[in-house]
Amino acid sequence: MRVPTLREVGTEARLLLIGIPVLIWTLIPIYHMFLFAISPKQDAFAGKLWPDHPTLNNFRIVFNQQHYFLRDFWAQFFNSVVIAVAVGALTLVIATSAAFAISRLRVRGGRTVMNMALFTYFIPAAFLAVPMYRTMGNYGLLNNHWSLILAMVTIASPYAIWVLKQASDKLPLELDEAAIMDGATPLQLFRMVYVPLMLPSLVAIGTYALLLAWNEYLYAFLLLSKDTEITLPVALGNFLAADDSPWELLMTTGFIYALPPAAVYYAFRRYMVGGLTAGAVKS
Repeated sequence: MRVPTLREVGTEARLLLIGIPVLIWTLIPIYHMFLFAISPKQDAFAGKLWPDHPTLNNFRIVFNQQHYFLRDFWAQFFNSVVIAVAVGALTLVIATSAAFAISRLRVRGGRTVMNMALFTYFIPAAFLAVPMYRTMGNYGLLNNHWSLILAMVTIASPYAIWVLKQASDKLPLELDEAAIMDGATPLQLFRMVYVPLMLPSLVAIGTYALLLAWNEYLYAFLLLSKDTEITLPVALGNFLAADDSPWELLMTTGFIYALPPAAVYYAFRRYMVGGLTAGAVKS
């Protein structure tokens, strides 16, 4: 068995000295959120590391919608799911098609499209909120889920196109040439060669777009207004409108809302890691 050198031990120790504090600092907010979620209202601000009487009653109240701010909890949760999935799917369709056309088919104007995509990404999304609101109002889409879906796809697509184009450029052109020699059409090339090879990158980009829509607040707040149409992040903001906000229910709802992204990442973590190294070609 190889004995690590003193230099290797020192490097490992330095990494641990940096990594452990960062990990603790990252987990502290999550721990406090969970602490609030299992604490009775009178113990929520007790300042203890663990409540004297932990309870799951807050979860029961949220699941059963037994509070004024939670009367549409499941409808708002469903809205968030539908919008996030739709944004992820549409972003993938648009970005994958654009990257394939620019990188593999070498369509005219591809470089211009890439430059425009990068240019639009330099503009902060918050600056586009009011113009987007006016545009959706002109087309009669306000308070419609499609307004938020289209807005999020607009924001996510430039980055998605750029990332997928870079990953596509690393795929061997010999595969395309072999498929074309066998009589494959561009659509068959896209479906049978391009998509399978790009799967890790597609999963990573789809997850990015889904989580972007899942966590969006500003555009959801502007474009949706009815309690049965808004997403859960906007509904969570309504908790702060009261003089005596039910913080324990706010944190419980937030904790529940944070679980699906964690599950998505856990389910696709292997693909996401693979997406970072996909397309490497040995020359």
